Amino acid sequence: MKHYDLIIRNGEVYDGTGGQSRVCDVAVAAGKIAEVGPAIEATADQTLDASGKIVTPGFVDVHTHYDGQATWDVHMKPSSNLGTTTVIMGNCGVGFAPCRKEDHAELVKLMEGVEEIPGSIMDAGLPWNWESFPEYLDALDERERDIDIAALFPHAPLRVFVMGERALNRETANEDDIQAMQALLKEGIEAGAMGLSTSRTLVHRSASGHFIPTYQAATAELKRLGESLSGERGSVLQFISDWEDADDEFGILAETSAKTGAKGTFTLVDVGGALDGQSAAGQPGQWKKQLDRLEKAQAEGLDIRGQVLSRPIGILMGFPGSMHSFYRRPTFAALADLPWEERKSELSKPEVKAKILAEENVNPHVFVEIFNKRFRNMYPLEDPINYLPDRSGSVKACAEKEGRDPEEWLYDFFLGNDGNNLVYIPAVNFTENIPALLRHPHTVSALGDGGAHVGSICDTSANVYLLTEWVKTKKEIELADAIHMLCRQPAELYSLLDRGVIAEGMLADLNIIDFDALQLHTPHVEYDLPGGGKRFLQHADGICSTIKSGEVIFAHNEPTGALPGRLLRGNQADPR
Repeated sequence: MKHYDLIIRNGEVYDGTGGQSRVCDVAVAAGKIAEVGPAIEATADQTLDASGKIVTPGFVDVHTHYDGQATWDVHMKPSSNLGTTTVIMGNCGVGFAPCRKEDHAELVKLMEGVEEIPGSIMDAGLPWNWESFPEYLDALDERERDIDIAALFPHAPLRVFVMGERALNRETANEDDIQAMQALLKEGIEAGAMGLSTSRTLVHRSASGHFIPTYQAATAELKRLGESLSGERGSVLQFISDWEDADDEFGILAETSAKTGAKGTFTLVDVGGALDGQSAAGQPGQWKKQLDRLEKAQAEGLDIRGQVLSRPIGILMGFPGSMHSFYRRPTFAALADLPWEERKSELSKPEVKAKILAEENVNPHVFVEIFNKRFRNMYPLEDPINYLPDRSGSVKACAEKEGRDPEEWLYDFFLGNDGNNLVYIPAVNFTENIPALLRHPHTVSALGDGGAHVGSICDTSANVYLLTEWVKTKKEIELADAIHMLCRQPAELYSLLDRGVIAEGMLADLNIIDFDALQLHTPHVEYDLPGGGKRFLQHADGICSTIKSGEVIFAHNEPTGALPGRLLRGNQADPR
């Protein structure tokens, strides 16, 4: 009789192709799927009964920022505890390599400003045992972790490495600069970089408040860098933009793809409504034009895809988080180091409250700069969290019901519940068009930002939300299609063709899910980052087991201690 390492029995298998599910067994040997079929006659070292549950491939998340966390942590939470088994990091042009020692602080400032990871955490956690990008990959390769990671080559550190102070001042790259960047990028691609990432949006700023080195970098520079990508290696050009000249910027993706065979991908959200019709990351109605551009490009044989989110980009603000409407007002900031009971007593004094309400924030994060007084866009956080709240429940509406000033109402709300109250701000993508974006044939479910915005955003669970909201509750998307969106589609974008499908020979990355019980918990704060830093994490009921390369890494939200994850270097061939 055959013997396997693991057999999952009696589960309803959704294989990731979008096809019909079937009740069958899945057998695993040497980290790969060895057999799929009904009532497999074999023994196994471990058997898991999936009766009444669904079995899916592990989720693939192509938009994360674990660039720092992957150097100090073995668990890529909050991704690996929510069913994700492969992540792509290095997005949006920020990262930590290449980097000379004298520029460490500058790259920390960039990551702190753009992705809101406190500098103190990075100072405590980053080992900096690299200079070049290949050395950074080698450093990642030496560490154990729970899931697979892969990295894009980020544009900002590349620019700083070559141009130094001129990059920080956002000067135009000359011919020597571009040739030097091209050579380093080619070296990185050969070492295993998944492609190149950049940012062209004004909401991405360093911790000093300055625009990052890649903002409005010349179109010619990006097109020249794109020439260093390799279609044969599955390279991807990823960026986020404000689309001030949408045809010109989309042309960067199109020309790169046409010349090299590389793929292109970009952030695609519906910005209408959430910001009173205004946005720093696109224009209302732009999403429809972008879908038209995608369709035209695909018809021309260019593989360019939009990255879409299954819910609004949600900012959490309040005293437990890293920012809120009052956090950098001088009087409030002066009390920040007091023990909570003393601080609460001071904040509760009418004269202190009046003084804080009369002040403005000093050099706040861009999120606070934008949303500080947009009370119609703020919603008291509910438990469980409601990612699509009724607009009648906003802070503005709550204050109006009580005949109060919304800013004063918000101040008192934050002090309530012993200072633990939070507001949820659906920043963009607060729209009824999410299912249409998800279903489009040339988009990929992404944008969870795992590893970033640790004190203000916890969107990594957007993959689970796709299942709970758009499949189970709203019934807008079929379960088989949703599993395809979360598994095979993103794997194909990055040419990771050995995963995302349950079939013989494929990588044994799997989830066992009690779909009826699947439900997200409200994000909570944990102090588990280097130096005692805090972050929002999130759990879900119903994810019974997550299996990476044949080993159970999480069972009912608890890590098992197995660390089978590895660094992926470039595209992965389909083993079938």
